[in-house]
Amino acid sequence: MVTKLKTTLGVLLAGAALAFAHLASAADVTGTWIMAVETGAGSGSPTFILVQKGEALSGSYKGQLGEAQVTGTVKGEDVTIEYKVEGQGQSLAVKYSGKTDGKTMSGRVSLGQFGDGTFTGTKQ
Repeated sequence: MVTKLKTTLGVLLAGAALAFAHLASAADVTGTWIMAVETGAGSGSPTFILVQKGEALSGSYKGQLGEAQVTGTVKGEDVTIEYKVEGQGQSLAVKYSGKTDGKTMSGRVSLGQFGDGTFTGTKQ
């Protein structure tokens, strides 16, 4: 009985470890991303170059709003990317929040006073 319980517990722990390893590796977003963004103010296709170290993201944005350094996080399949751009004497904080599998991502984008929208992205 004790041996059977140990065997069952071992199988469950091994399965959980494999599942966790799959989730951790599935969310690596390091690389170049092309996004498709749709908002009430218009659409665009910005490029992000992202570097992931653990849960922390850094990198750059280049698109219709100019260029900016980005920060963010990846926690499991949840991803956030944030940056600020300056233009015409105003600062605009932009935040992407969504889900990723490491090859694609999608979710919502907030453009501060310019409203919200959606995005999808593909890793190049």
